[in-house]
Amino acid sequence: MPTSLFNLIIYGFGTILGLIVVGTVVTFFIRDVTQKEHTILRNYPIIGRLRYFFETQGKYFRQYFFASDRDEMPFNRATRGWIYKNAKNKGGIVGFGSSYDLREPGAFIFVSAAFPILEEDQLPAPILSVGEGYCAHPFRVKSIFNISGMSYGAISAPAVRALSLGAAKAGCWLNTGEGGLSPHHLAGDCDRIMQIGTAKYGIRDELGGFSVARAKEIAGQVKAFEIKLSQGAKPGKGGVLPASKVSLEIAGIRGIAVFQDSISPNRHYDIGSIDELLDQISFIRELTGRPVGVKTAIGGWRFINELCDSILRRGLDHAPDFLTIDGGEGGTGAAPQTLLDHASLPIAEALPRVIDALIESGLKQRIRVVAAGKLVTSAQGAWALCAGADFINSARGFMFALGCIQAMRCHLNTCPTGVTTHDPRLQRGLVVEEKYLRVANYVANVNREMDMIAHSCGLRHAREFTREHVRIVQTAGQSIALNMLHPYPQTKA
Repeated sequence: MPTSLFNLIIYGFGTILGLIVVGTVVTFFIRDVTQKEHTILRNYPIIGRLRYFFETQGKYFRQYFFASDRDEMPFNRATRGWIYKNAKNKGGIVGFGSSYDLREPGAFIFVSAAFPILEEDQLPAPILSVGEGYCAHPFRVKSIFNISGMSYGAISAPAVRALSLGAAKAGCWLNTGEGGLSPHHLAGDCDRIMQIGTAKYGIRDELGGFSVARAKEIAGQVKAFEIKLSQGAKPGKGGVLPASKVSLEIAGIRGIAVFQDSISPNRHYDIGSIDELLDQISFIRELTGRPVGVKTAIGGWRFINELCDSILRRGLDHAPDFLTIDGGEGGTGAAPQTLLDHASLPIAEALPRVIDALIESGLKQRIRVVAAGKLVTSAQGAWALCAGADFINSARGFMFALGCIQAMRCHLNTCPTGVTTHDPRLQRGLVVEEKYLRVANYVANVNREMDMIAHSCGLRHAREFTREHVRIVQTAGQSIALNMLHPYPQTKA
């Protein structure tokens, strides 16, 4: 091709491109100065768009360029990095000291022993049974650290499959979330807990009520049932799954219309009191032979006190087999920001008070307690055990193990890591054969490190933790033992 012709083509292409750019700028200028909705764009056309761009992208710039390792919310870079490394089996050892600020109010300090437990004296954490003596098929739980409820729909099919396979390898349970039991939950031969949400998704009849036939069918595939009253992300508000995520498969599993917003009622229609809750627990346990528990966020002490009083009045046969206590800082799914920010107590306050109510009523041995609410590290899990929990649940920790980068697009169906999207192109990045191993590694390392902390405190295993073994920083240079902050109550005579 002659040089002059090539130059002519380049010149023509550049001219066309320039005209397109100029045309686009003029179009936006006219649109901006004539619109009446945005003051900045009306007064500063074109340039004002940069302001909105940087405002939208600001959280991503801060995450990578400006925020320190311990600054971000809801999870800082140090915490995410800890999970990533442990999920890859590359964590545990660092150099040159800690960046964890021991002067920050709320920081944990475990009470190390002068003479820690020798390796030959260390013991594995005992397996606990849920529902022993009160149902036909009690649940023997091998792992302290487990996978909290994340519905298929809120998270993707490959994410659920990786969690199921990883749970099977690690020996922990997988909670289905309120979206029902899907084929993807069955990918691995793991212990499963079927969550019954306010809409009864996956366990409902054609009218939306509880299905006896479906409950009996599911009972053969799960180890326990969990009635969800509320969760920390949205206490007093039902679950929300945007229409863009309600595919034909998800609609079929849930028993709802396709491509319509899936919005759960804010409470169960058939549970409006403590007595009705206990009736439902007894009914489902008798029907299925499986342990039945309750998940709830805590807003005050009235609920747990009345629950304990009602159980003592009616008898231990009517008690839930476990309580899952979610902190107000919970939030894997879509939820109104006002409820996320301001409704229900954080786990640091809620958990010890629930444990106290059970101890005072003499019900602690009858009812197992599961702690949830941003408990993603071994230190946070060990604190919960010190407070009195029997098990730890995590949701977002496992999302990080699957590759989540905290893009905060969970509700938009545009998750760049394939964890919370149903876009096949984005799901392609989540390779189940790789990610399920990271799930299993994460569980194993959290369990191992909780035991490691226990050994440093002079204990044989993590189930020997009590409140004396952790101190909580109040101000810089001042900490208080958890048993002084939350003294153990006396059992009622």
